[in-house]
Amino acid sequence: MKKQTHAGYLQRPGTTRILGGTGDAAVRRTVLPGGLRVVTEPVPGVRSVSVGIWVAVGSRDEGRPQAGAAHYLEHLLFKGTTKRTAVDIAQEIDAVGGELNAFTAKEHTCYYAHVLDRDLPLAIDMLCDVVFDALNAKSDVDVERSVVLEEIAMRDDDPEDLLHELFTSAVLGDHPLGRSVLGTEDSITEMTRARVNGFYRRSYEMPKMVIAAAGNVDHSRVLRLLRKALGERLDGDALPAPPRAGRARLPKQKQLALHTDDTEQAHLLMGCRGFDRYDDRRFALGVLNAALGGGMSSRLFQEVRERRGLAYSVYSATTAYSDAGTFSVYAGCTPDRLGEVATVIRGVLAGVAADGLTADEVERGRGQLRGGLVLGLEDSASRMSRIGKIELNYGRHFTVEETLERIDAVTVDDVAELAAELLRRPLTTAVVGPYDSPEDLPDGV
Repeated sequence: MKKQTHAGYLQRPGTTRILGGTGDAAVRRTVLPGGLRVVTEPVPGVRSVSVGIWVAVGSRDEGRPQAGAAHYLEHLLFKGTTKRTAVDIAQEIDAVGGELNAFTAKEHTCYYAHVLDRDLPLAIDMLCDVVFDALNAKSDVDVERSVVLEEIAMRDDDPEDLLHELFTSAVLGDHPLGRSVLGTEDSITEMTRARVNGFYRRSYEMPKMVIAAAGNVDHSRVLRLLRKALGERLDGDALPAPPRAGRARLPKQKQLALHTDDTEQAHLLMGCRGFDRYDDRRFALGVLNAALGGGMSSRLFQEVRERRGLAYSVYSATTAYSDAGTFSVYAGCTPDRLGEVATVIRGVLAGVAADGLTADEVERGRGQLRGGLVLGLEDSASRMSRIGKIELNYGRHFTVEETLERIDAVTVDDVAELAAELLRRPLTTAVVGPYDSPEDLPDGV
């Protein structure tokens, strides 16, 4: 990963920089004492504000006995703080018609609020209270245990969700990136207050955090509210933590993973290891993915559904972490058609690996990415998510215009070269369906 000029992790505490835009519409970043970054983006014409606290801690930071701790915390932090009970938290946010929630990923966790602009003080105070002053009481740990176990059961009852977990585990192996964010039944059953609270106290450090706000916001006002909410916690001259770096040491991937389930459909994922999020080819990969399986005009949709009627749902997808990634193709079909569906998908991937995509396909792929980017930024919540995640993952800001330029710069040859490398990698096949053993799978899988 190249060192970026004006990177957030190199900015000194007590300083502010303009990252993009001008005047009242400028995106700004301030580093507060203690290494806490604050990034804001005004969105003209809206009366809402979205605020998120992004923490560079996710499920990959857990040891095996802690599996599921990051997600467990997502539940626990809303159960009570030093000044609010769980009922207080729920009633205060409901009283202003706002939303307060969180989500956990492999490499980060986000706690966010979406409120009317006049309720920004409440949103900031409540988020800071939840993230920095949670009690994690033993009684709440015990209550939430059954909730998380129910969430695992719900995942297991959804064949498509279960399939994605099965595929990720097969491709990335017994590495933290290959394990479920939810943990396992055993790890959750054995999760103690000491274990989850210890993970919280060790991991939730200001240098690892970004507070992002977008909507009808003023940067100076956000800073004043944060100083009031955090008080003496804002202390010291620590620099923000740099983005994750290094190289994952992944075990050998499996060729086939099967989960037997009495489903009406067979669910199939075929794919391989991809690229990390710092790879300069990520824009070419986005164009390839969109043209290959991103819409109704995509090659996979046309070949599998439109021309042959083999499946209702078929699409491709990519994931990118700091040091690894995956590419996959999903299809759901009747069990007797699984072999034919797999054969057609393999043929499409082999054809694109050999010959690339046409100029028209590449242009449609670029158009999908452009439209998805711009249309996806129509509200304050999506703007907040974008600036928070980019700052956390890259330590810098990418303007929308800069990203559009990178998309437009992707050529037919760029996509062909990428496809020739990616789509010739060893494939992993994951299946959830009514097959008792791999020997029962039809030819072609």
